[in-house]
Amino acid sequence: MREILIVGGGYAGFYTAWGLEKRLRPGEARVTIVDPRPYMTYQPFLPEVVAGSVEARHAAVSLRRHLHYTRLVAGSVTEIRHSARTVTVRPESGPSLDLHYDVLVVTAGAVTRTFPIPGLSDQAYGLKHVEEAVAIRDRLLTSFDRAAGLPRGPERTKLLTVTVVGGGFSGVEGFGELLALATALLKKYPEIGADEPAFHLVEARDRILPEVADRPGAWVVRSLEKRGARVHLNTQLVSAEDGRVRLSDGTEYDSGLLVWTAGNAANPIVHNHSDLPVDERGLLTVRADLRVTTDTEVVPDVWAAGDDASVPDLAAGRPGAHTVPNAQHAVRQGKLLAKNILASLRGRPTKDYVHRSLGVVATLGLGRGIFQYRGLVIKGFPAWLMHRGYHVLAIPSWERKTRVFAVWVTALLYGRDIVSLASVQQPREAFVSRGELRRGEELAQPGGRLTA
Repeated sequence: MREILIVGGGYAGFYTAWGLEKRLRPGEARVTIVDPRPYMTYQPFLPEVVAGSVEARHAAVSLRRHLHYTRLVAGSVTEIRHSARTVTVRPESGPSLDLHYDVLVVTAGAVTRTFPIPGLSDQAYGLKHVEEAVAIRDRLLTSFDRAAGLPRGPERTKLLTVTVVGGGFSGVEGFGELLALATALLKKYPEIGADEPAFHLVEARDRILPEVADRPGAWVVRSLEKRGARVHLNTQLVSAEDGRVRLSDGTEYDSGLLVWTAGNAANPIVHNHSDLPVDERGLLTVRADLRVTTDTEVVPDVWAAGDDASVPDLAAGRPGAHTVPNAQHAVRQGKLLAKNILASLRGRPTKDYVHRSLGVVATLGLGRGIFQYRGLVIKGFPAWLMHRGYHVLAIPSWERKTRVFAVWVTALLYGRDIVSLASVQQPREAFVSRGELRRGEELAQPGGRLTA
């Protein structure tokens, strides 16, 4: 029996395994996925997890629940040696092990791109995983609780100041949802004035949302500013030490919450720990049918898709174009990968990946959104409905669709759930302290303590 090994259980990896399970004949091949997480994160829902509009677990699609015949290995791939048809895996516990394969599929996913900015690694949260979205939400809710008990002053101002770095889709959607959540919280916190929360969006380029045209992007900026936010364009984060944010435009202030969404980078396992061909960006070079290739020949039995693959964009109609790393492409590439791998195993011709964009849609907070398809632009509430409709249909399995829709209906009837569970990050604190009062409890902040 042939061994098909999939590195990474994100969009492309999950859909590849799912498609193979549906089409493989008994005894034809065995599929294995290696991933440190037991679920696929549906990343378009992370901004709504931040806002509490989607439950955290509902944005995570369990691999074991939906992949019935795939072997799942909980661990991280540390090396790929195609010359020996072997990958080395570091499991969650126990010694490293080698897994051998006949067919390799690399869908490891991107990592958050960071820079050596003082204080960044100590203060910031990313927004690529469910755990990060939950921590950001709890951080804001806990900040409001603490600020309500303080007099106006520097500490209270810091608690109510939020900074998001990165003006792509993740950054703008997360920023818009946080802003909407803070606005809704003011109704429950009469101690806090409407003028007190401060929201800063920082973008190094001269515009946000590069996937949309200039005019819709400028409209988004105006929309955010009308809601009280400040958008810093052509601006970079210079320092964030001890929560003191310094920007390249000279702005300086204390921020109690810092979120970093300034782009993605190829997974280090691809460009640093494998013998597979990569381009200047560290992405695997692939043909249009998703086979990994060198400049002169196909690498036998290796396929790749998603954020770690430089996939030719045949729909763009210009030479040298490559698909952008987003969910639309990763899902469709995963589905095609399953079909092409089976075609290859059975001696049939493969198909090239061609996908014409369905447009882009973004949420900007509850009841606000933007959609663009070529020259058609839809703004406001209709675009927000389109965002919700598209993504509730796109998330895999009816089980997940039903759960997400049920939460939305509940929120429509009863409003947002504003309970912070930041203490879950120190679940043994009550047991260890035995009721003793402690000052300066950690406020779910990376690398530091913030006392009230």
